[in-house]
Amino acid sequence: MTILITGCAGFIGFHLSNTILKKDKKIKIIGIDNLNNYYSSRYKKKRLNILKKNKNFSFFKLDISNYNKLKKVFKKNKINLIINLAAQAGVRYSISNPKEYISSNIVGFHNIAELSRLHKINRIIYASSSSVYGEKKKFPLKETDDINPNNIYSLSKKNNEEIAEIYSKYYKIKFIGLRFFTIYGEWGRPDMLILKYILSTKNKKVFYLNNYGKHFRDFTYIEDAIKNILILMKKTFKKNHEIFNICSNNPISIEFILKKLSDEFGTANIKKRSKQQADVYKTHGSNSKLVKVTKYKKFKKISDGLVKTINWSRKNIYLIK
Repeated sequence: MTILITGCAGFIGFHLSNTILKKDKKIKIIGIDNLNNYYSSRYKKKRLNILKKNKNFSFFKLDISNYNKLKKVFKKNKINLIINLAAQAGVRYSISNPKEYISSNIVGFHNIAELSRLHKINRIIYASSSSVYGEKKKFPLKETDDINPNNIYSLSKKNNEEIAEIYSKYYKIKFIGLRFFTIYGEWGRPDMLILKYILSTKNKKVFYLNNYGKHFRDFTYIEDAIKNILILMKKTFKKNHEIFNICSNNPISIEFILKKLSDEFGTANIKKRSKQQADVYKTHGSNSKLVKVTKYKKFKKISDGLVKTINWSRKNIYLIK
């Protein structure tokens, strides 16, 4: 079996690729990543170098928005499953750089869907986002709730879901969409809360705390996310397009996280400010649909996940430059 994983040097893509390569010697992974500098490309290459040590892993450096280059990968390889995790990330960054999101997230995803149609690949798992829900007052958020994206990033993810719906209807490609909530853990993203705070204490830089820290996020440990994806990979559904929240169903206050981090790394130079554009006050997803399908219930407590993340960070924070 050959799996194409886009965004393989990203946080989730790296962990998923690495776990599959370790678990199943019969699976070959073709990895794609553009290694952009949204955050440290050096850090991404460190992840990539770990994957390259496995003989069942091959890598192509390219952007999925480049149809002609992507087409060559499809033409040269017999692909059985696609897991599309490549995307330009970042809600706030999308406000000042909208064009990048149109190119990577919308054009890129359509290229994946279209080349799958042409090469008769009938299974695609893809990353959506909890941000498609927008600002809500009723929780927990369910997959059947209305979605109301309020920025270019979340709009691009809504577009992905719509493309998947159309391609599943007319071309019978089976799609599974993953609405990721706040994923954290080892090898995490340095632009997100935990590593961002640790780096600010290490480098003595200002840490900007939006909405005065009065946010709640559904923090979900990376290992839990990966285990659920691995189970979904083996599932088949009557509907050609299914969407799942990937979350712990447990919103945690930002203030709680910062208290834990300050106890371990000291107090950062925190500058509190009001709620920023495109911020939402709270994310809290229901994982009842996911649990019903995967039977996975052992989501890691935030205290345990933070210990693992903090221990990794103490030893490896130097990797992020």
